[in-house]
Order: sequence, then C-alpha cells, then structure tokens
Amino acid sequence: MKFEVEHAVDWITKVNEKIQEQKDYLSSLDRAIGDGDHGINMARGFQEVANVLPNEEFGEVSDVLKKTATTVMSKVGGASGPLYGTVFLKMATAAKGAEVDDATFVKMVEAAVDGVKQRGKAEEGEKTMIDVWSPLLSSLKEESEVNSEKIREVAHSSMESTKDMVATKGRAAYLKERSKGHLDPGAVSSYYVFEALAETMEKG
Repeated sequence: MKFEVEHAVDWITKVNEKIQEQKDYLSSLDRAIGDGDHGINMARGFQEVANVLPNEEFGEVSDVLKKTATTVMSKVGGASGPLYGTVFLKMATAAKGAEVDDATFVKMVEAAVDGVKQRGKAEEGEKTMIDVWSPLLSSLKEESEVNSEKIREVAHSSMESTKDMVATKGRAAYLKERSKGHLDPGAVSSYYVFEALAETMEKG
C-alpha cells in the first residue's frame, strides 16, 4: 500500500460518514450494555474532525492522524474519546517522518493496540474495541502485504465474536453474563473504522 495525506483525509472523512449513518444503531447497542451514548458521542466528535480536516494543510499522514486524535479527545465524551484519541495519536507517532507503506502501517496498528491496552487496561476477550484491533493486528502481521479485503473480513468476524463474550470492563461488566448476546459498541465502531479504511484503499 502507498498511503498519503489525501488517503488519510479520505479515510477519516469516510469514518465520519459511517458513524453518522450508524449513530442510532451504535447508541442502541450501547443502551443494551452501557450508557447509551456511544453513537451520539462518536458522531459529535467525528463530525468535528470532518469539519476541520478540509481547512488544514498537512505535510504528512502523521499530521492528519494527530489532528484527528486531538479533536476526538476534546469532542468525544465518555470512554470513547480518550480511547479513540489514543488510537489515532499512537498511529500518528508511529507514522511520523515515514512513508506509510505496508510495514509502517503494521507498526501504526501495533502502536494503537498497545496504546489502547494500556489506556483501557483491557486485553483480548473482554468484550471491548481491543477485540477488533488485536485480531486485525495479528492478521496484518501474517500477511506479506496489507489487503483491503482481508482487513474488512477480519474486522467483521472479530466484531461478531464480541456477541458471545462476557464483558469484564466498563459499564457492561456490571451485567456479567447478561452482557452476552450483545455486540460491543466499541467493537462495532472499530469495524466501521476499518471498513472505511478498506474502501479508501480500494479507491486508491
């Protein structure tokens, strides 16, 4: 892959479009096992990012992701702001000064996973966004090149797998066994992030 500034802007813009479309769905998922505001918070934050990006000049991919991170951190409420802010900030740091090719992109996702695990004190299997990001990282490390079809496929199956998990983190943890049978909202919004990425890559 060759990922440049315009691709990064396109990616985040597409993420916003998906979040806006699915805002009510994300909040309904969150009502089942959380505070019920995941869709609203994410929609507010990413709309702000989409408003800001076209008006800025960016020197490299890292700058786009850093701007995304700081905007998300300041505008998205709840746990999602700090976690998604961490994702994009860590990706920005890993991409700094580098040409974003396959190898750099894997490092970016790895940095994001490490950052979220640290920030959210979460591991795989606890019904959180990590359950999409971590399997996706494993898949990227196995492939010789970053493949949009594979990204979409792994992100989707990983999201689906959260339905059968029992939550041990966040508000959903209070429900214990009753959290089973519901998709994790953060895993679903993470799927939209990767679906948007796949679409951006396919557009070229």
